[in-house]
Amino acid sequence: MACLPAPAVGHTVAYWLAQFPATQADLDKAFADIAATGATTVRTWGFNEVTSPSGTYYQSWSGSTPTINTGSNGLAKFDQVVASAKSLIVALTNNWSDYGGMDVYVKQILGSSNHDLFYTDASVIQAFKNYIAVWINRYKNEPTILAWELANEPRCKGSTGTWTGTCTTATITQWAKTISAYIKSIDSCHLVSIGDEGFGLNGDGTYPYTYSEGLDFPTNLAISTVDFGTAHLYPSSWGQTSDPVGWGSAWITNHVTVQKSVNKPVILEEYGIPSNQYATYQTWLSTVVSSGLAGDLIWQAGSTLSNGQSWNDGYAIYPTDQTYTLLTQHSAALKARG
Repeated sequence: MACLPAPAVGHTVAYWLAQFPATQADLDKAFADIAATGATTVRTWGFNEVTSPSGTYYQSWSGSTPTINTGSNGLAKFDQVVASAKSLIVALTNNWSDYGGMDVYVKQILGSSNHDLFYTDASVIQAFKNYIAVWINRYKNEPTILAWELANEPRCKGSTGTWTGTCTTATITQWAKTISAYIKSIDSCHLVSIGDEGFGLNGDGTYPYTYSEGLDFPTNLAISTVDFGTAHLYPSSWGQTSDPVGWGSAWITNHVTVQKSVNKPVILEEYGIPSNQYATYQTWLSTVVSSGLAGDLIWQAGSTLSNGQSWNDGYAIYPTDQTYTLLTQHSAALKARG
């Protein structure tokens, strides 16, 4: 397989692809709805940690012992996602408790609730490497995989807020170096990103620009085994409510500054706002195109399938929505920009 170029295309997020569609036809329809906007790459979850197996899951835990599920409700189900897709970015664990994530490793192996031990404890790191190895060896020759992501939104703290109090930017940077190098040692062709929110960089000094969550965006992007950077954009969730539209555009352009200084592409791989979506996204996406940011993925794609509408957390965009048309126009603009 030829090694892949850096991303510079329109994307969307559909984390639910292995969980929600009831049939292969549903899965194909979900991808068709995404492709109809001109989006070329989908970001989805390559994790689901459980202690009581049910539904689709990838790894079950009995005490400190994990077992990877390769059956029809496990990796064989993800095989169907790969077969239906054109291009995938796959996140390998979650900072948050949804679908298990980091805290399951820490709780099952160490009996601890300190989230940040995921980044430092040798036995936890080895267990995560073991999980990664199964995924990457299964798909390392698969051209549909565009990139592996170390995690979805890694931070020093997780869903419970419990941590040791010792995690810093150096902690997560070292972890990112270790895990990205490990992935590259198995699969030198596919791209690697961290999957972080883009926190910790020069800007207006508001919370997301600070280093309080353990992220240093320019330093992490400069890691030699990280191929592209990621940023997320949720002004309302981050307390930036006075001018979320303008704040969001500045967030995009400040990440372009780092993209240029480090000379690696950066994508806005999640963005969302709960109200005034069309006008807000119109401004943000225009900023993406004009600023030279490498690409973007909306949170999140929606489809109506045989078992109903895909899960909607208030951000989903369905083909009947006005914003769906905006995304189609944006994909065309990104491709025209080249």
